[in-house]
Amino acid sequence: MQPLLVLGTQVRFLCEGHSTNGAWSLMEVTLPQDAGPPPHSHEWDEAYFVTEGKVQFTLDDKHFTATAGDFVYTPSSVVHGFRGASQRPARVLIFDAPAHAGAFFKRVDQEVKELPRDLPKVLDIGKSTGIHFVQPA
Repeated sequence: MQPLLVLGTQVRFLCEGHSTNGAWSLMEVTLPQDAGPPPHSHEWDEAYFVTEGKVQFTLDDKHFTATAGDFVYTPSSVVHGFRGASQRPARVLIFDAPAHAGAFFKRVDQEVKELPRDLPKVLDIGKSTGIHFVQPA
């Protein structure tokens, strides 16, 4: 599958939800420095395994950097975000259960062409696919 372009990242599905009856999906995300999703929450669990580089994570009020070999788990409903934190793009395997992330990523890839102009589209797509972005204070 061709990588999807989502919020400055590349997302490649290794296993989509339709292959697991919606139980889970697995994707590989390439994160250039400072690219990644802003804080958000959703009603499914996610787990991250960093395979290359450094990734800055936010989970609720905690901020930390994960490096190659680190595993990060985010239960459903926890506000979280992450971004590339190394000069060379980081790579992360992301597991979501049950599988829901695919709909958001595919729509953003197809409909969002220019940021920040298309940010309202991102927020609308998130809302319709169960992702709630946290507005900055």
